Amino acid sequence: MHLYELLAVLCYFTLLLAIGVFSYRKHISATDFIIGNRSLNYWLTALAAHASDMSSWLFMGYPAVILTGGLFNAWSAIGLIIFMFLNWQLIAPKIRVATEQYNSLTFSSFFESRLADTSGLIRVFTAIMQLVFYTIYISSGLVGLGVLLETLFGLDYYIGILIGIVIVVPYVFTGGYVTLAWIDLFQGFFLMLVIILVPLFIMPKLGGWHGVIQAVTAQKLTTSLFPDFSAKTIFEIIAMTAGWGLGYFGQPHIVTKFMGIRNVHEIGKSKLIGMSWMIISLSAATLVGMVGIAFFHGTLANPEEVFIEMVRQSFAPFLIGFILCAVLAATINAMSSQVLVLSSSLTEDFYKRIFNKTASSKELLIVSRIGVILVSIVAYLIAYGKVSSIYSLVLYAWSGLGSAFGPLLLLSLYWRKVNKFGAWSGILAGGIVAGVWPYINKFISFPIPAMLVGFTCSLILLVVVSLGTQKHTASLKAD
Repeated sequence: MHLYELLAVLCYFTLLLAIGVFSYRKHISATDFIIGNRSLNYWLTALAAHASDMSSWLFMGYPAVILTGGLFNAWSAIGLIIFMFLNWQLIAPKIRVATEQYNSLTFSSFFESRLADTSGLIRVFTAIMQLVFYTIYISSGLVGLGVLLETLFGLDYYIGILIGIVIVVPYVFTGGYVTLAWIDLFQGFFLMLVIILVPLFIMPKLGGWHGVIQAVTAQKLTTSLFPDFSAKTIFEIIAMTAGWGLGYFGQPHIVTKFMGIRNVHEIGKSKLIGMSWMIISLSAATLVGMVGIAFFHGTLANPEEVFIEMVRQSFAPFLIGFILCAVLAATINAMSSQVLVLSSSLTEDFYKRIFNKTASSKELLIVSRIGVILVSIVAYLIAYGKVSSIYSLVLYAWSGLGSAFGPLLLLSLYWRKVNKFGAWSGILAGGIVAGVWPYINKFISFPIPAMLVGFTCSLILLVVVSLGTQKHTASLKAD
């Protein structure tokens, strides 16, 4: 059986290799490697932004919370849809124009130029936060790959995560921004097709939607988005929607995709394509969790294997391998984008700023690729410990990045009075509070999402400190 599954995976990656070769362009500068020289069309931008967002979380982490909690937990997906729309609406056009005006390739270089920070602290603080939270984020993808390869081929988990590194590093090392965007386009459509067809194929065997609802009810799980209208339920809805959705404003691996579009006037088309893809994919992932409740009747030991096990028990070996390539696709897409952003930050914010301000484009490109290897090694070490679930790792990293950068990005684009002092305090407060808060939640009877607390603290400090240092900032400009 493993032979047929392996054959399917090899066929799939041969196809990806062909796409990569077709789309390959020589990266002669850091601008080419990091944001594709701002040359993407609206189709590539849309799928690059969305496909790189949905990692193994789409197939494993999110369906697991539906499987264990019922339809009510779909509010997390609804929150993502609402706030990603706002991301396209409020952030995408402005960040595309602003980063070109300031000739910025990364979050930190934009913040530094926008706020006239000659100290370099914004770059340092931004790079530190990205290093901490992205290594955790990338490790969640490796955990997903380890579990998938362990289930699919019977490989040891630790060998699986090592194979994950071996797959991802060449992707980023040789391709860069443009090649990854073309692969994202293909894999985005492929994984959407797979996650739609699998539950629709299995559901009739379980008695259709009526049979699924009966199974959910029998296990005393929610079948409604509004089980009641108590204050507790309303707070939980707000916590799930904002606790996930607010993070979109501060995710560099997503926002940088807006920076690479060729024409800012085509962002509206990208938004329509990307949001349609997202709504369909998240709806199908919700259906995977609901169908899984009826399929397993509470017998599945690891809820994050719901999609994998449904496929393994319902399809022929070759199809199993081919279908589960969608999980590989989603995971590799996200990890590749995250590794690229983080290695770019290390290059622009550490190497160029601290070690060699006059480095040539070719030198920076070499350093970027060395950064890819170093970041991947650190992420491997975290995944090796297998300290938490995919859902928890993603939520932790997502909250940290969103809290550290989301408020600052919004104010940098929409509020003239924000300054570097507010930025320093906002980045540090948001990242530290979001990073520490999950441990505080353990002592609270009614936990509050880290995103809500971290984002709020960052926003308040940004405003208060910026207003409080206005005179100091004015005196510095006068000098």
